Amino acid sequence: MNESPTRRASLEVLRAEAADELAVLVQERLLGGEDPWEFMEELPSVDELVVFLLRADEIVENGGIRPDDARNFELLRRIALDYSELTPVVWSLLGDGPKYRRWDLLADDARS
Repeated sequence: MNESPTRRASLEVLRAEAADELAVLVQERLLGGEDPWEFMEELPSVDELVVFLLRADEIVENGGIRPDDARNFELLRRIALDYSELTPVVWSLLGDGPKYRRWDLLADDARS
């Protein structure tokens, strides 16, 4: 992991990409016959997906090696520094706040 800030693109572009990804997820689930009242709250927000995509890009650049807790913290912290508007989202993903979506709970299980 290099220590210098590496902005992939502007936040507006990243948000547009994430919104497109979410639209595809919604479309696929609707075509699969799922009820949107059942799954919409489970999906990440656009900004959460931006953070996940930036994190995934860093993992790919690091040879596909998943980060340990310390490296994950530093990686997310760097995303917050590089994209200051994402800071609240990063800290909420790192925090122990209330979990109400299925993937929140799964992420907690993966950390344990």
